[in-house]
Amino acid sequence: MPEITEAPVEEPRAVSAHVGVRVEQVSRTFPRRGGAVEALRDVDLRARPGEVVAVVGPSGCGKSTLLELVCGLQQPDRGTVTADPAVLMPQRDLLLPWASALDNAALALRARGVGREQARAAARPWFERFGLAGFEQARPAALSGGMRQRVAFVRTLLAGKPVLALDEPFAALDALTRQEVQAWLAQTLAQEPRTVVLVTHDVEEAVLLGDAVVVMSPRPGRVVATLPVALPRPRRRTDPAVVELREAALTALGAAA
Repeated sequence: MPEITEAPVEEPRAVSAHVGVRVEQVSRTFPRRGGAVEALRDVDLRARPGEVVAVVGPSGCGKSTLLELVCGLQQPDRGTVTADPAVLMPQRDLLLPWASALDNAALALRARGVGREQARAAARPWFERFGLAGFEQARPAALSGGMRQRVAFVRTLLAGKPVLALDEPFAALDALTRQEVQAWLAQTLAQEPRTVVLVTHDVEEAVLLGDAVVVMSPRPGRVVATLPVALPRPRRRTDPAVVELREAALTALGAAA
């Protein structure tokens, strides 16, 4: 009988010469009783390898649909989506309440066929790096909102995909925790580069984290502005350049309404 071996664990790696994300003239319509709903119309978006592109727009403009297209969870009706393998991190952390923080983080590896102990061993070093040391055995209910999001982000990184699609990852956090986790994410991406498409309702968050801010119109979602953010990191909310870009994005949002 042939020997059965476990799949090897791959450490999350820095972005190399990949495609990143290219969304070209993409439209998506959903059938509904009483008439179809057009979610996206002729959307163009580019995230080069290692870039963070933040997408802002009103509720219902197709931002989450866009992320699912990038991840291959949906297919466009028109246009093309070209992207490196991507993993979706939804707004809710979706941690299993009965599992430890370590086992929740290791779920991405378990899904790839890695054994329990091997997956735990691979996830454990990330707890030290992400300020979670000592909480490996804690259940989600014992963790703060910010810590839960860090566990979810470790799980996302361990999926080993070069593209991260983040759907409002900080929306459920209070203002102070949100600021702390924003700073943490910026630092983490500096150390562990990935191509990121970040959907957010928070225009300031988009400017603080993004290399570009893409502004979308109400449904059907269209790109009405793409604002490059050529500012050094870390960025301060009170920096005049940050304030100026935030106001430019808000103006574009208002003009598209």
